[in-house]
Amino acid sequence: MLSRLFAAALLAAPLLLAQAATAKEAWNAPSAKETAKEQTGKEPSVAQSAARERQKKCGAEWRALSAPEKTAQGPKWPQYYSKCVKRLKEQKA
Repeated sequence: MLSRLFAAALLAAPLLLAQAATAKEAWNAPSAKETAKEQTGKEPSVAQSAARERQKKCGAEWRALSAPEKTAQGPKWPQYYSKCVKRLKEQKA
């Protein structure tokens, strides 16, 4: 019985080491921006960068609103986002 347990432990050790190495690689994985650049081979355009910034700003504003404020602005994210993007584009122009 003890020899079987010892044998199982010896067989499991390389598997645990492989899992630890995989977890370490996943932790050090490149960011989404680096991955997108590697996949396409080019930087995002100015328009794409501006759209991402608007989405981040609108998302932060949406999360900051309370439930009654969200209802007044537009009860769902797509409606709010549409209004927010129009507002941000007008401010920039």
